[in-house]
Amino acid sequence: MNSIDRLHEAHSAPADFAREYIRYLSGVLAQIDTAAIGAFAEALLAARERGATVYFIGNGGSAATASHFANDLAIGTRSSGRPFRVMSLADNVPVLTAVANDFGYAEIFLRQLQVMLLPGDVVVAISASGNSPNLLNAIEYANGVGAITIGLTGFDGGRLREIAHLAVHVPTPAGEYGPVEDAHMVLDHLVGNFLRLACAREANGR
Repeated sequence: MNSIDRLHEAHSAPADFAREYIRYLSGVLAQIDTAAIGAFAEALLAARERGATVYFIGNGGSAATASHFANDLAIGTRSSGRPFRVMSLADNVPVLTAVANDFGYAEIFLRQLQVMLLPGDVVVAISASGNSPNLLNAIEYANGVGAITIGLTGFDGGRLREIAHLAVHVPTPAGEYGPVEDAHMVLDHLVGNFLRLACAREANGR
């Protein structure tokens, strides 16, 4: 039984469960390495500086987070003078289904990167387990062509945490998808707001 199941067993009333879930999530967030978050933000700023493209990839709930990240960096930072070049490779359903049908699901991100990725671009893979084959194939390819790779992970980090150049890890027991995905969205808004403010400061000459 994971921590969330135990919380519900001990606190089955909705308000009680909500209080304990938030308390538990706060503890998870407190364990994330803030230096790694800082390095993640710096990697995105550096990509903007050199005109590189940032690609986000993920499955399921992490695909939604990938889309949210792409939106918040491309639009939410309001850096139209020198924008972030960013896209989520989880968004084009015809491309995803074509690749999955013709080559297999494990290649849905790899095949897209083979067309577009350039040395110096950034690939951000989002995964609770860190072991999804389609993400690992994409990251291994990106490493091989000279891209910068970043993993946002959970559980024990899996293989993704080992092979990405930088990992921002959310330490949780295996199977606790909710808290991991919650934390990844916090990272989206944390990093997105930092970049928005950094861009505004730059635009104001400060």
